[in-house]
Amino acid sequence: QVQLVESGGGSVQSGGSLRLSCAASGYTYRRYCMGWFRQVPGKEREGVASIDSDGSTSYADSVKGRFTISRDNAKNTLYLQMNRLKPEDTAMYYCAADFVCYYNEYEWRYWGQGTQVTVSS
Repeated sequence: QVQLVESGGGSVQSGGSLRLSCAASGYTYRRYCMGWFRQVPGKEREGVASIDSDGSTSYADSVKGRFTISRDNAKNTLYLQMNRLKPEDTAMYYCAADFVCYYNEYEWRYWGQGTQVTVSS
């Protein structure tokens, strides 16, 4: 049974940093693509970044140069280092897993419960 548990969210001022973590269990973590998504109430969930089993990464244009996705296969943990945060980064952040780094969020099968990030101006 795949389980994903996010942590590390919180409140921070604009320009600050946070590091999110996603602890994975119940599957062969290193073989899966992992992704970070975010959602604001009333809006669709959007992709933030993904990292494939070979370490290749992809980022949304809105976070390029500010966020860094990484994975530790020995610890079955996914990370998202978020720097130079902006108020528009405020959202619930979710991690997701699947065999493939799907472009569309609705195609990802496994999801965590989310962690809230709030950035004040």
